[in-house]
Amino acid sequence: MTVIDFAAFIGRLATSSGDTILPFFRTSLTIDNKHPGRDFDPVTEADRAAEAVMRRLIKASFPQHGIVGEEFGNEREDADYVWVLDPIDGTKSFIAGFPVWGTLIALLHKGTPVFGMMHQPFIGERFSGDNASATYKGPSGERKLGVRRCAAIKDAVLFTTSPLLMNDADRAIFEKVQAGARLTRYGGDCYSYCMLAAGQLDLVIETELKPYDVAALIPIITGAGGVITTWDGQPAQNGGRIVAAGDKRVHEAAMKILNG
Repeated sequence: MTVIDFAAFIGRLATSSGDTILPFFRTSLTIDNKHPGRDFDPVTEADRAAEAVMRRLIKASFPQHGIVGEEFGNEREDADYVWVLDPIDGTKSFIAGFPVWGTLIALLHKGTPVFGMMHQPFIGERFSGDNASATYKGPSGERKLGVRRCAAIKDAVLFTTSPLLMNDADRAIFEKVQAGARLTRYGGDCYSYCMLAAGQLDLVIETELKPYDVAALIPIITGAGGVITTWDGQPAQNGGRIVAAGDKRVHEAAMKILNG
């Protein structure tokens, strides 16, 4: 099967998960901490319900495929095709009522992300890509996504979800990039990467990411003409310390700082 065969099905996953999540948004929902006694890592009824819906659809349609999900673990990880799901990327924004969260759906073929979607159902936006191209669909219509030119750190708009998520050593390195950037803003989670693909910002630098935090975003960013790697230049789909850039030149400039 080709990636094209899966596009409509991924749309079904997005619609079903969005329909499941939206009744919980901006309500008094139950919030659990995945790691009591440690940093606050929230999970809600909406996260679990949305992932359960997507898993049921995948198992019914493609029982031979694997699934990696944030809330319910991994199944058949060694399958040729593996779905990587994050039902609500940006749960902290979700529980605070801010719409900068999204559902991340990735399809991997033999370990490589070949299709990804970020769906923001409250705003009604979908960002999707297959490494060769990327598309936006939302209230303003449908259009191709494309990164913007940015040659140097001094001209760059830089985003990270929060420096507080970094360890002390990584935060100190990040602050060196931040010191040279034109503008730095915090927040955004998956939304920042989609805005990079849309040509609205230039750099996203993060640490401690899991595969489900980033796999869906790779085909979107590369499809829009951008670059996304680990800090040491490796493929990004396994997570870790991630740097995404719209322009290869600013990616190289950031990498020089990140690697001392």
